[in-house]
Amino acid sequence: MAINTILDVQRLTKRIGSLTLMEELNFSLTEGSKVGIIAKNGAGKTTLLNILCDDEDYEDGQIVWRRDLRVGYLKQRPWYPEHLTVIEACFHHGSEVADIVLGYQNALNTHDQLDIWLERMEQANAWDYEARVKQVLSMLKINDFNELIGNLSGGQLKRVALANILLTEPDLLVLDEPTNHLDLEMIEWLERYLQQTSMSLLMVTHDRYFLDRVCNDILEMADHTIYAYHGNYSYYLEKRQERIDQRNAAAERLGSLYRKELDWMRRSPQARGHKAKYREEAFYKLEERAHNTFRETQAKLEVKSSYIGSKIFEMNYISKAFGNKVILKDFYYNFARYEKLGIVGNNGTGKTTFIRILLGLVAPDSGHISIGQTVRFGYYSQEGMQFNKQMKVIDAVRDIAEYVDLGKGRKLSASQFLQQFLFTPETQHNYIYKLSGGELRRLYLCTVLMRSPNFLILDEPTNDLDIVTLQVLEEYLRAFEGCVIIVSHDRYFMDKVVDHVLVFQGEGKIKDFPGNYTQYRESLGATQPKYATEADQDSYKRTTTAEQTKNTQHSEPTERKPRERDARRRLSYKEQKEYEQLSDDIDALEAEKAAIVAALSSGTLSVEEITAHSKRLPILEAELESKEMRWLELSEIAG
Repeated sequence: MAINTILDVQRLTKRIGSLTLMEELNFSLTEGSKVGIIAKNGAGKTTLLNILCDDEDYEDGQIVWRRDLRVGYLKQRPWYPEHLTVIEACFHHGSEVADIVLGYQNALNTHDQLDIWLERMEQANAWDYEARVKQVLSMLKINDFNELIGNLSGGQLKRVALANILLTEPDLLVLDEPTNHLDLEMIEWLERYLQQTSMSLLMVTHDRYFLDRVCNDILEMADHTIYAYHGNYSYYLEKRQERIDQRNAAAERLGSLYRKELDWMRRSPQARGHKAKYREEAFYKLEERAHNTFRETQAKLEVKSSYIGSKIFEMNYISKAFGNKVILKDFYYNFARYEKLGIVGNNGTGKTTFIRILLGLVAPDSGHISIGQTVRFGYYSQEGMQFNKQMKVIDAVRDIAEYVDLGKGRKLSASQFLQQFLFTPETQHNYIYKLSGGELRRLYLCTVLMRSPNFLILDEPTNDLDIVTLQVLEEYLRAFEGCVIIVSHDRYFMDKVVDHVLVFQGEGKIKDFPGNYTQYRESLGATQPKYATEADQDSYKRTTTAEQTKNTQHSEPTERKPRERDARRRLSYKEQKEYEQLSDDIDALEAEKAAIVAALSSGTLSVEEITAHSKRLPILEAELESKEMRWLELSEIAG
């Protein structure tokens, strides 16, 4: 091991049943390095961290640590005894200073060996330790130091564990999704802390701004091995694309050669010539290589959204409070068609309550909500991910629909649809209990979108999703022909998708800002996050400029009153007559459709009649859909 190497991993192999996660992995960490791990969900990121920190075994290989290296590990789902208080949990990590402080406090209570513990406190310079504990907890918005661990939410527990790890000041910090459950202010604080610390760092995170600003090395887990990139996230993106281009070019050359040799193999033996045996053996080797080599393509999510009319919904002077805690106060908002809204604010300011009021899951104290007839909500929430874990992935999707309508006569089977969400045919037949946390969230997102909603409400959609999935989801949402509301602490994700934000400031104060999150922070004089690449920055500027022009109606304060041009217009005489005629036309078309369906099911038709009805039915359905859409548009105006 080199003198500045703190960890050396050689030929690490890990299998779970028949699934190979890692095969002869080799990598090392040097002192002072800050390393981010990137991989698709299910590739084994958390498993690797668990192996390194002795929480999981492995089949083969060697892990060599520098002698006396102190390691602090923040797990994705930490655990402490439930009877401990928050402050006691922060002394529960076994560091020397924490043990001395606990010993001193015990000596104060028992009056036993107090002089010895006083001397140890002096030697360890431990007098300000408790103050530092409280300071870090306060930065992470944990203010009740005597609250029992058993009463904390998962997010609060993660923050206590993060404070605990930071206080131990290890030589190496190992962090698994450290930004989950942190609000934006906390994330920016942690970002600055990790930039300035001399500790080495190994972490898994999906937060791309965080990666770009903190890490100087990237390890990508793919194809059961590791690719190392000595640079930040921007550098990784550039070099990874070069690797993919080279691989795709090699795959294309191999495929071309395979097709040529396959054509030769299909000829008669007499036409192959005297070197046939040697060439046949070479062909089978080539065939094996060709089947094991694939082109890496960018996944694309394609889901049809149902029609959404011009009336979306109005929140008419909504107020909501829990005791003395005010969430909303006389809040008015009229949502526009195709609006993409981000909601930001510190934890506890009412973002999720706002969403639940909108969906009718929580009743407001006063005011009312008016929702358009065509609105179909799709809600992705932290609590909504409920599956029968004994089912297979494919069966959970087929329970909703065997086919997914993409519009214009195109359909995908449940299996094809799952492949858009990066579930391979093999993974689709896994039992749900075998999925990683990120794969579960991907499956949940799949079940939300396949119902063709036209108004998506996504509450922290990026937690546990891998970067590849996030990129696919971002592109889908940017092109989504409907409304979107996103509650997220992922700054990069918000910047890519939303055109304006509601900022929840607490005590019922909400600011409507015409722009994305970075623009909002810039307006406050805050530091602008780095963009992953210059292309992303240029794309972001072009997109937000265009979208701001398109959505200038959102630039007024949130508490705005209804304007004259918001007043409902009436149907013209011509539209009124069309509206009445459409009702009659739709009734007639539905009757004709029902008659055709009944006839086709009767078993009494001739071949000619079956052919005629089969040709008429799709024309009839298209005409019916067109008239129904027009009727919905006019009905919204008619009220």
